[in-house]
Amino acid sequence: MINLKKAVESVLVNEFVDGILDPSREMIGPVKDGGHIIANTSPGCWGPMITPSLKGGHEVTKPVYVEGAEPGDTIVISIKSIRVTSIATASGNDKPVEGRFLGDPFVAVQCPECGLMHPETELKGTGQTAVRCKSCGADVTPFQFTNAYTMTFDDKKSVGLTLDQEGSQEVAENGKHFMATPENSIQNPIVAFAPHDIQGLAARVRPFLGQLGTTPSIPFPDSHNAGDFGSFLVGAPHEFALTEEELEHRTDGHMDINRAREGAVVLAPVKVPGGGVYLGDMHAMQGDGEIAGHTTDVSGIVTLQVRVIKGLKLEGPVLLPVHEDLPYLAKPFTEAEREDIMRLASCWKMENKLESSLPLSFVGTGPDLNQATTNGMERAASLLGISVPEVMNRTTVTGSIEIGRHPGVVTITFLVPLQLLEKVKLDYTAIEQYGAPAGNS
Repeated sequence: MINLKKAVESVLVNEFVDGILDPSREMIGPVKDGGHIIANTSPGCWGPMITPSLKGGHEVTKPVYVEGAEPGDTIVISIKSIRVTSIATASGNDKPVEGRFLGDPFVAVQCPECGLMHPETELKGTGQTAVRCKSCGADVTPFQFTNAYTMTFDDKKSVGLTLDQEGSQEVAENGKHFMATPENSIQNPIVAFAPHDIQGLAARVRPFLGQLGTTPSIPFPDSHNAGDFGSFLVGAPHEFALTEEELEHRTDGHMDINRAREGAVVLAPVKVPGGGVYLGDMHAMQGDGEIAGHTTDVSGIVTLQVRVIKGLKLEGPVLLPVHEDLPYLAKPFTEAEREDIMRLASCWKMENKLESSLPLSFVGTGPDLNQATTNGMERAASLLGISVPEVMNRTTVTGSIEIGRHPGVVTITFLVPLQLLEKVKLDYTAIEQYGAPAGNS
């Protein structure tokens, strides 16, 4: 929805959608081109998954209108800071409970007794039967744990530790406090289930955003704004069903790529006026692939800076990770390496043909990893004006394919020639992130 208010330098966000990203709804803002978004985010996966009145499986922030952003543009989202505020959380592998949903337990929960869709709920005690329908009192949880844990964090938010039964129960009895749930969040705290299958496990904290992007051009359940989860909507037996063609309206904001952390930059496609930048689903840590299906959902405070690139049309997100997170072969060359390359080029009289390059990571999504990989390579080829086989070659020798989320989110990372970056107006952004290529400073 078009926002005609005066744009401001900083926008504070502490409101959330009901699970549906709908471009017809009014956005927050507008924020100035070059301005900042500061958000208090709520936990993303398990809390919303056991809160049937949230219709999308997640609870993300209301979208922010960015001044000057129009369909066909790109919004550069720089992640300036991510701070975990939760004291504890719970997570684990899930199992849907049959008879409590229509086709999709994330977006179409139905009370098994009174038949209400998306019923309001309340907590009655703790444990996996604690979420009850307000109308009839039935156990209405659409998911249960198969193996799960409760984890607490130190004051510095540098490490986490999974608790025993006694500690998990203490957390469960005061769930919103331990999860630091924002005031406007309506989700049930997942720690109320008090899981403790894994006890005494220690892990490093490295927070990132599982959801970060722009608003789709048609209504989408927030957790399904990606090619893998989105495929569940095709021909679905509920109100949010889409066709295969309508999936192209997605923006792939639900990436679950652990490299979308402090210091990284996400380039997001603009498909509606103002872009509608939204975020959420912060995780305390996650290995590549999120193979358990879920990880440590936490509340947190995030600061973003947004900038518009006019006329740069993306088919999906592009990521510029921090240097440490780049695949070894995709790291920019050092001055010493560049000298070796120059000597080699000189031996073959190729000094004038030598490329200067910087890395980009193209996000690909699809129903499975093979289709996601194809999607990412096609997006890279389309943007840069090269062939898919050339993308394959460059990725093989100067990059890597990495799993963001199993089953269907990947990144295609490789060194992109500076002349191609200049052609698509991304040379400034890449140089700002990584510095000028060696020999071109």
